[in-house]
Amino acid sequence: MKDTTLFSWDNGTIIMVIVFSLVIIGIVSAVFIMMNSDKKTKK
Repeated sequence: MKDTTLFSWDNGTIIMVIVFSLVIIGIVSAVFIMMNSDKKTKK
């Protein structure tokens, strides 16, 4: 039978998932830092 999975877990897929999750975490943390610094500068 043909393998119909969307992706296979070989040839570096785990590494790509880890890199993608780190990028997403970095973007979200940058947004939160910008929100907090914007709140502190307003008087």
